[in-house]
Amino acid sequence: MTMKHTQDWMEMTNSIGNLLAPSMAKDHPNLPVVKAEGCYYYGADGRTYLDFTSGIAVENVGHRHPKVVQAIKDGADHLIHGPSGVIIYESILKLAYELQQIMPEKLDNFFFANSGTEAIEGGIKLAKYVTKRPYVVSFTGCFHGRSMGALSVSTSKSKYRKHMQPSWLTYQLPYAHPDDLPEGANPAEFFPEKLERDIEKLFNHQVTPEEVACIILEPVLGEGGYIIPPKEWLAKVREICDRHGILLIFDEVQTGFGRTGNWFAAQTFGVTPDIMAVAKGIAAGLPLSATVASKELMDQWPLGTHGTTFGGNPLACSAALASIEVLKEEQLLENAQKLGAYALEELDKLKQKHPVIREVRGVGLMIGIEVMDPETKRPDGEAVMKVLDDCLKQGVLFYLCGNSGEVIRMIPPLVVTQEQIDEGIQVLDQALTNLR
Repeated sequence: MTMKHTQDWMEMTNSIGNLLAPSMAKDHPNLPVVKAEGCYYYGADGRTYLDFTSGIAVENVGHRHPKVVQAIKDGADHLIHGPSGVIIYESILKLAYELQQIMPEKLDNFFFANSGTEAIEGGIKLAKYVTKRPYVVSFTGCFHGRSMGALSVSTSKSKYRKHMQPSWLTYQLPYAHPDDLPEGANPAEFFPEKLERDIEKLFNHQVTPEEVACIILEPVLGEGGYIIPPKEWLAKVREICDRHGILLIFDEVQTGFGRTGNWFAAQTFGVTPDIMAVAKGIAAGLPLSATVASKELMDQWPLGTHGTTFGGNPLACSAALASIEVLKEEQLLENAQKLGAYALEELDKLKQKHPVIREVRGVGLMIGIEVMDPETKRPDGEAVMKVLDDCLKQGVLFYLCGNSGEVIRMIPPLVVTQEQIDEGIQVLDQALTNLR
């Protein structure tokens, strides 16, 4: 990129509000970058930034991994677009086969789309069509997307639904949130028992179980604050679904492809859903997602009940194949387990040092640092923004989540090294010190 080109481009970023809708242009921090590689962004300002966002849990194999780049280049020599069904091509079939090898048992049939939201829409449509039941139950705090169907089950923030309340009815139950845990109680016992009581109230007062097509949830809350439920609670959800003939949908858009230290959170927690939605880390940055179920379920969803023009794009499928290969060859699931545990240990030391940290929680390399006002003990989203800005000045990019933006997300690419973890935590430590 020439100096003049860079100057022209930087001037254009000053007009971002005149070019992009506020809902796209007002996010944080709109860092102008010219290149990305591995765990780094290269800024238009000439600086290098350590990326602890992974493009929001997308770049699990790192930015522009050479094998992924080569797969895209090779694929472009043959096919760029392939409306699946009108034509069929090798990469989509090979990807389906490879996914069968890593999915939980019986999740072996795929409908490919372009985004996590589309995968969720597909899962809900499949559940309603197969069961012939009208209603869906979700959990407070979960985020499933912003299209109207996905929005009907998303409750991480009320502002996402403002003036856009879905026209069809859904029901919500409390998630297994640590704030609801009585002092001294065992979460593995308390939350399953509470869920049993909550579901009984729902079925007694609002909707009968025979009317519920599916229960949908994130096995780990993402946008809602990186809340990690006990595996016993997820097992109880599975049991309730089985008891009433309700299908269970896992939204693994953010947790999939090694983020929790296993291929999928379903394997991390030992609970298998009937339907799974996957996206983000599947194709190393190219738009791709999938609604996944058993062949038995998918066979009840005939031609015409769902469709796509761009879903399962040939280049995206090639990138996904390369990404799966890299995850295996470079033992990135194991790296997520090892360095995730290491990061939690180091972050716990920060918690002891900085009263502003209320809690550190994580599984694999999906880690949340919750920030509070030390005096009021209330969530402090303003403090989080100050910390994020300070970290960016020091060359490390973090992101936020939680209902009040009170949680710092730490989700580096799974190729991250211990030295990079140390660097990121050191910068975070300094930012928290400056905040105090």
